Amino acid sequence: MKERVLVADDDASVRKSLRKVLVDAGFEVALAADSREAVEQFEGGRVDVVLLDIGLPVKSGWNAFERITNKAPMLPIIVVTGQAGQHDLAVAAGVGALMEKPLDVTELLNTIRELLHESVETRLLRLCGDVPGAGHAPSAEHRIWHEH
Repeated sequence: MKERVLVADDDASVRKSLRKVLVDAGFEVALAADSREAVEQFEGGRVDVVLLDIGLPVKSGWNAFERITNKAPMLPIIVVTGQAGQHDLAVAAGVGALMEKPLDVTELLNTIRELLHESVETRLLRLCGDVPGAGHAPSAEHRIWHEH
């Protein structure tokens, strides 16, 4: 069974581009244009990883993040932003990764695959804010965390 990625972004061209990239990489894709749709898509079917723009309309992406993680705290979520100053909040929230726009497609696919194969122990440590070496490092492929 293919892994399913939920892409939540308010820009239709970004959603369309990400859908093509993800489908070409072998993923199933669900799309959402705002935080309400993101939560509905999550609740309406199987989701293996979420790609979540925090600048969503209706309510912020952080609101969708909270609602989704309240129901599925172990679900890997990649927060995407064009906004500065999100690193500390993302680390505190236990996001799987924080990626800045514009996205590097290769790094996005690598990050999705890493999160899908992340051990339960590592995921729990990350959620507790206790992953050694965690930190936003744009030169380290835009990830908050990395496991060697």
